[in-house]
Amino acid sequence: MNKLAIWSWLSRLFHSFSLKQRIWFTFVILITVGMVATGSIAYLIASKEIQRNAMQSSQDTVNQSAQIVNERLKNIGTAVRALMFSDAFKQLMKDVQNKDSTSYYKSLTALQYVFNQVKFNDSMIESILIATPIGDFYPTSSARNISNSFYESDMFKQFKLLKRGFWSTGHVDPFFTGKQRVISLVAEGVSEDSIMLNEPTNVYVVINVKEDDLRELFMDNLSDPNKHYYFVDSQGEDINYADRIQDKAFIQRPDFVHQLTNDSKGSFFFKDKDRNNYLVNYARLDVKDDWMIVSVQAKDKLLAKLNGIKQATTLVTIGFVLVSLFITNNLTLLLLKPLFRLQKLMKRVEENDLEVRFESEYKDEVSQVGFRFNRMLDEIKQLIADVTNRERDKRKAEIKALTAQMDPHFFYNTLNTIYCKSVLGENEDVNEMILALSNMFQLSLSGGRDLIPLADELDHVRQYLAIQQRSYENLFVFQMEVEPELLACLVPKIMIQPLIENSILHGFKDMTSGGEIQLRARTEDEWLHITVEDNGHGLVPERLLQSMMHPMTSKHGYALRNIYTRLQLYYGTEQRMEIGMNAFGGAQIDLWLPRYEKEEDFHGPTN
Repeated sequence: MNKLAIWSWLSRLFHSFSLKQRIWFTFVILITVGMVATGSIAYLIASKEIQRNAMQSSQDTVNQSAQIVNERLKNIGTAVRALMFSDAFKQLMKDVQNKDSTSYYKSLTALQYVFNQVKFNDSMIESILIATPIGDFYPTSSARNISNSFYESDMFKQFKLLKRGFWSTGHVDPFFTGKQRVISLVAEGVSEDSIMLNEPTNVYVVINVKEDDLRELFMDNLSDPNKHYYFVDSQGEDINYADRIQDKAFIQRPDFVHQLTNDSKGSFFFKDKDRNNYLVNYARLDVKDDWMIVSVQAKDKLLAKLNGIKQATTLVTIGFVLVSLFITNNLTLLLLKPLFRLQKLMKRVEENDLEVRFESEYKDEVSQVGFRFNRMLDEIKQLIADVTNRERDKRKAEIKALTAQMDPHFFYNTLNTIYCKSVLGENEDVNEMILALSNMFQLSLSGGRDLIPLADELDHVRQYLAIQQRSYENLFVFQMEVEPELLACLVPKIMIQPLIENSILHGFKDMTSGGEIQLRARTEDEWLHITVEDNGHGLVPERLLQSMMHPMTSKHGYALRNIYTRLQLYYGTEQRMEIGMNAFGGAQIDLWLPRYEKEEDFHGPTN
């Protein structure tokens, strides 16, 4: 597709938009381009400045911590020199030169004050040991491990190798009990004569510094949770906490150690094996240039503020775009407000909401159309109301007609039976049948109501059964199981009696005894479930359903069809009627009706 075809397609697309969409699209593009350009420039400027400040801040923190540790270790070195200049130490050196061990306890006692003074001046000092040919001298408050001689230790060997004093890395103190982890300063004891003669004295001073205190000292100023700090030598080995293995492989990689140059301080970016970038800052100690404090920080965390600016810039851009949407939307609404309102009202009318009305302060052509639309809705609503009222009256008439059409031959047969029993002198049966028939007439009328409580409908069934059991003696027995809480539910009158009559007239028509009819009413979720079944000859469900669906083609099942039709008129689709055979081969009819206990709960059919 060439450029001309593309521009032609874009032109057609643009012209296919509505006026509101074209205004909206133009404003959004202009504001978005302007905000993106402004935000990008601001982000680039801020990113350089934040990165520079973050790197400098991190370096300053490491430098400050290194300076604190350096000064503290220098002070310990000064304390060693002060110890050597004390009178007690000078006297000790004379005894060593004279190889006089008789004054050992006197010198030990004299040095206690010096030891206490040195430890008092620096609380980081754990213990002090002066190793001499005539014996070891140390604070009597410390428990000396006499099995470890300084002259047989690795420190002595290292001193002989270096031929000068040194600081050791972290280790467990071998000279005193307690297994305290310490960093040791080892220095050769000197006297005025040894300095003048430049001869070794074979006297050594060991100052043990608490490793925990030293770490806390340099970590006091390094509390950033986004950074990792290490006190290591030039090979990446830990000065303290030597048994720590976390990140050890990271700081001992050759390419990492190689970038720790001989400069007193510096910084560089390092990429690990997972391609993650880190900012590394380091500062060496003056007291021992092989030692340094190293800070490692992930680059993404270093630039967290920058990411915040990026997010803020993005949110501001989105905010202005949304504002532009609001402005353009309100501008188009201001121009086309009556038309849009009329369009929305038409959509609501499509959803069968005829209560909407068009309102507008404008007097333009669109508003005039809207006012005419209101008059049309009023006329439609009136027409619908008229049709609804006629349909309601028609439905009530159909219900009353169907109720009245229930087969009256039962009443005729009952009257004939009463006459015959009267002629035969069976007056007790006559009296009971007349009383039951009277009660049935009273319940059937039910004060002109179409809906009656289930309790009244069941009384109607009982009166009917009383008459039928007198008419068909020993033909059948009847059982009724009804949950008491259902007796107040409203049901259409003369709804159950035809089902009982169907069992007697059709199910037992060739039987003289042994008939059983069972009526059950129970709760099933939100439904009233009524079941009538017998052990008669059964029925053909398909044939009955066919007659119910097509009443003009069959005269069978009139009573069931009448009930089915009335249920539809009362409840619409909110009911169910099933006809079938039970386990005994007899007929079983199930009705599911909504549970209503008040007339106002009944809203009529749903379709």
